[in-house]
This record gives sequence, structure tokens and C-alpha cells, in this order.
Amino acid sequence: MSFKSTAPRRVASALAFAAALGLAAPAMAKVVAKVDGIEITDEDMRLALEDIGPSLPQQLQGKQRESYLVDFLIDSKLMARKAAAEKVADTPEFAKRLAFLREKALMETELNRIAKAAATEEAIKKTYEEAKTNQKPEEEVRARHILLEKEEDAKAALKRVKAGEDFGKVAKELSKDPGSEDGDLGWFTKERMVPEFSDAAFKMKPGEISEPVKSQFGWHVIKVEEKRTRPFPAFDQVKDQVLRYVVQKAQSEVVLKLREGAKIERFDETPAAPAPAAPKADAPKAQPEKK
Repeated sequence: MSFKSTAPRRVASALAFAAALGLAAPAMAKVVAKVDGIEITDEDMRLALEDIGPSLPQQLQGKQRESYLVDFLIDSKLMARKAAAEKVADTPEFAKRLAFLREKALMETELNRIAKAAATEEAIKKTYEEAKTNQKPEEEVRARHILLEKEEDAKAALKRVKAGEDFGKVAKELSKDPGSEDGDLGWFTKERMVPEFSDAAFKMKPGEISEPVKSQFGWHVIKVEEKRTRPFPAFDQVKDQVLRYVVQKAQSEVVLKLREGAKIERFDETPAAPAPAAPKADAPKAQPEKK
């Protein structure tokens, strides 16, 4: 299952801010600092985090992040007062920047409003059930392998497991694949592996061990452990992804409708590229990726 949206990247920004915050606007603002008597509140911190949150260093968490935001707001108050004293607000450059920031704030506020209206439990569950119903049955295999550089080494490994040695033990001892513990690759669909490997694995029955199979990575000895029809992820596993899809779809539809109803003239020297797609919100996938 894949939940995708074609909304412009800016459309998804409001959601990223909300997710980063994990906060709602407090009923009564709490004062966290004062600058010459001017209050800085936790509501100011929330707005600051919306603005600069994505650019904050990942290592800043908890109290460190809060302290950084307070320092940012203190500096902002001081610099704003200095700029006001120097009549920066009267310059054409400031007027243009203020107009831009006003439009940006209006856009983000409206996107948040659309998101709130769209993200109902009913809409999320309905979208999930539709995706579940529409998914075509897909076979999965759980297999182990032993990866070696030379065919003769793969044949020697095969001889050992056919003689009764534990496949996982031989894989742990010999395999050159650092990404699979005891050779276990977990569950995967056919397209997740290179063709030579998938073709061999999906023709085998559970318990069967292959002759050495050549791929771009070397020689594989494959043991198929189990086969099944790929299960659809449980609702709780993908609820957040479905939510993002529902919200991005609602926002995208509004943006596209506004574009259709507007007279837009572009004077780019080169043809305009399609609007950037919003981040994909894909359901969890079987592991591992193609090797």
C-alpha cells in the first residue's frame, strides 16, 4: 500500500510543524522570560518552533531545545527593538518582506485549518479501508541465504548444509552479507530482491535449498523458510501515514482548485517544472531492501 500526494511541498510544511511541536495553544500563556519588562511566553515559543523547528539541530531536545528557543526569542526582541529605533520599518525592503511574511502566515494558517477539518477519524478509517480493499494479493517469501564470492565456495557451503549442518550456523560462519544475521533475510516480495535471487526463491517450496545462484553480488545458496500472501498492515501501524495522506490530499485539492480558477501568467525563461511533490507517506514495507 502506498499513500501518495501531489501537493506542493509547502502544503505539507504545516503538518511538519505540528508534528514537531506536539503542542496545542495553551488556554493561558505562561511567561518564560522578560526583556526589559516585555514578556516572552510559551505561546511565543510555540510559534518560534513552527518557524525555525525544522532547522534546529537534531541533538537539541527537551530542556536544551526550550532554552535555545528562549534565547532565540530574547535575541529577536532585542534586534527588533534596535531595528525599530533605526527606522528599518520605514524602508521599502522591510515593507516587501513584511508583505511576503504576511502571505506566508495566511497560507500556513489556512492550510492548518484545512488539515484540521480533513483529519477526522471517520475519514482516516475510510481511507484505510479503501486502500486495504484495493490492495491486490501479493506473495511473500521468508528466506535465508549464504553469499560467497566464488562458485566453488558456494558449492562447498551447499554440501555442508545438505549433509545436515544448520543453515543459519553455516551462513553465520561463511556468508559475506553483513546485513543478514545467520543469513535471515526476513519477509520480502519479489521486486524487493535482484531478479536472479527472486526468480530462484519464488520457484522454491518451503524447506528447499537451491543450487548456487549467481547475481551481481556473488553466489547465493538460498533456503526458503516460509511463503505467504503479504498481509495488509494493521490500522495502528499506518494510522499516522494515512492521516498525512488524508490531510495532504485535502490541501492539494484546495490548491489545485485555486490554480484552476486563477489567471496565472508565468514569464520564466525556461518551461516551468511540475510543482514539487509532497513527501510520500508509504506504509511499512517488508525487509530487506534489494541487496
